[in-house]
Amino acid sequence: MNNPLLQDLARLASEGRNPDTLDIDTLSALDIVTLINRQDARVPEAVARVLPAIAAAVELIESALRRGGRLIYTGAGTSGRLGVLDASECPPTFSVPHGLVVGLIAGGEAAMFKAQEGAEDNEQLGAQDLREIGLTAQDVVVGIAASGRTPYVLGGLRYARGLGAGTVALACNTGSAIGREAAIAIEPEVGPEVITGSTRLKAGTAQKLVLNMLSTAAMIRLGKVYQNLMVDLHASNQKLKARAIRMVMQATGEDEHTAAAALTAADNEVKLAILMLLTGLGKTEARARLALGQGVLRRALAL
Repeated sequence: MNNPLLQDLARLASEGRNPDTLDIDTLSALDIVTLINRQDARVPEAVARVLPAIAAAVELIESALRRGGRLIYTGAGTSGRLGVLDASECPPTFSVPHGLVVGLIAGGEAAMFKAQEGAEDNEQLGAQDLREIGLTAQDVVVGIAASGRTPYVLGGLRYARGLGAGTVALACNTGSAIGREAAIAIEPEVGPEVITGSTRLKAGTAQKLVLNMLSTAAMIRLGKVYQNLMVDLHASNQKLKARAIRMVMQATGEDEHTAAAALTAADNEVKLAILMLLTGLGKTEARARLALGQGVLRRALAL
């Protein structure tokens, strides 16, 4: 093979042919989904093998967010869409401001719904998109690419590293190009896909699992969770208010009436209402206690 790209693809486990699925086009619907399910079961095992790298990335992200930085995902195609999805779910889940977690996809917003051919091949575009959102050394950039060689992601990571920002690579091939470009490489190798090269399958599932861990664990470390409750939820509509009342009841053992009254007194802030009920403090004093505990409810209670 004289084509360098063909040579690259031939070396990638994620681009190989899966010997277990060579006859998948002859199977019944039930046999097809059974085979896919059997392959999918290997994904959590691959992720488990890279948990130390994921934990290191969580610590890097937590540190950046504590000092006023942002978490920025960058990717192309499925990888980019998964980053945008994770970023968009952080504000409603953890009540963080929009813009604290950012998802960039090669080709821009239109690429979320329709493939933008060629955008992923542009290293300069990867750097340009980060430049346009004002990337600084305070931020962490997570470059996502199943193959581990996407030029858009490589360009973004190189730009981020040059600025002194934190860098993490998420690929599904070990020894990836983006892994070599980043301070931390997360590389769960899930092997060949059910359909050759369709990395929206096992690779995409692995990426989703890792992204769930990165954002959720970082937010837990920042105090967005008490016990296993999303206590930074702000009750802004009826459904969320009902969920908030239930959380206050679960965390304090109080009845519905008492929990609802505490939420009202706490401006519908779950964490504040829980602290007020568990300590007997008024709203002003409870806010001050939370501030001393850096927004972590367990620390505030310990004070």
